[in-house]
Amino acid sequence: MKNVTITLDPETARWARMEAARRNTSVSRLVGEMLAEYRQRESRSKQAAQRFFSRPAARISGQGESYPDRASLYDRPVLR
Repeated sequence: MKNVTITLDPETARWARMEAARRNTSVSRLVGEMLAEYRQRESRSKQAAQRFFSRPAARISGQGESYPDRASLYDRPVLR
């Protein structure tokens, strides 16, 4: 384990002490767990993005149909 010194504003420090007490742990362990959780969430998010962008592109329109042009998309009665 590595020791790290952090600086918190008084309100955040108060919250951290209360939250650590509620969880029956230390502020140090609370912050460590929060950072580990954040790191894991970021990692999962990056993996999901890599899986999504590694998929081959697929056409949005049906078979043989061309994409609509801008004029036909925005020249509709519902948009007037």
